[in-house]
Amino acid sequence: MIMDTVPVSSITHRGHRPDGEGSVQVPLDPNLKIGNAKVFAVYGKGGIGKSTTSSNLSVAFSKLGKRVLQIGCDPKHDSTFTLTKCLVPTVIDVLESVNFHSEELRVEDFVYPGYNGVMCVEAGGPPAGTGCGGYVVGQTVKLLKEHHLLEDTDVVIFDVLGDVVCGGFAAPLQHADRALIVTANDFDSIFAMNRIVAAIQAKSKNYAVRLGGVIANRSADTDQIEKFNGRTGLKTMARFPDLDVIRRSRLKKSTLFEMESSDALTAVQDEYLRLAQSLWDGTDPLIAESLKDREIFDLLGFD
Repeated sequence: MIMDTVPVSSITHRGHRPDGEGSVQVPLDPNLKIGNAKVFAVYGKGGIGKSTTSSNLSVAFSKLGKRVLQIGCDPKHDSTFTLTKCLVPTVIDVLESVNFHSEELRVEDFVYPGYNGVMCVEAGGPPAGTGCGGYVVGQTVKLLKEHHLLEDTDVVIFDVLGDVVCGGFAAPLQHADRALIVTANDFDSIFAMNRIVAAIQAKSKNYAVRLGGVIANRSADTDQIEKFNGRTGLKTMARFPDLDVIRRSRLKKSTLFEMESSDALTAVQDEYLRLAQSLWDGTDPLIAESLKDREIFDLLGFD
């Protein structure tokens, strides 16, 4: 199943000029707005720990008494692995099983209960080289709305794959209130973050999404992140050190809130709870400007 994309020159939204000038975009169906839930899209370089961050943030929101839905947007479909303790079928898998007749599906066919009541959905991805991630995200939100699952949700977290910021995989930004970027204190992670900032800049011209801030992961120090933040207008919202218990939690199919207690782990749990409370209370949107590639090399690449 392949979604037709439309040249950006022919797309307008609410009278504004189109985003991503010269690119191909997947426009948001106005009937697929999520509703009253607070929606966060988590981006970052591939392998930086977005799924670990998203899952533990989901649990933190649930510990605050919020009804949480986490949507994994990666063909690897392991975003919710530590929440459900297994690899759950994807939305695309279950739709394909009924020849894309969504009315034949039950909620339990594609929504799975996770730790502490977090609802888990894996959107999956299209066949390699033949489909569009925007279609997958759109079908997932459509299915959730058809089954009225978004009406009883307080928080929705999109966990988006790698640093791919094409029109398709930038689609969660069309639904989100705030975009969060996970990064480490190294050049490659920050280079990817810069591209994500540019994508959010493009989407924010036509949609409600705004930058929420940066989550420093696996980072003993944040000097390079702060140097980049100072130039672009970003802000670090939380920092998680490179602790072995975080690595082991993934191997044990567990969130950090299920691991054996220690002072270091308690500090990490508290940081997640603080971040969740801050996001729930509301954060001011950041006005950030991405850098040219050469500027990043000059800023971070050389002494």
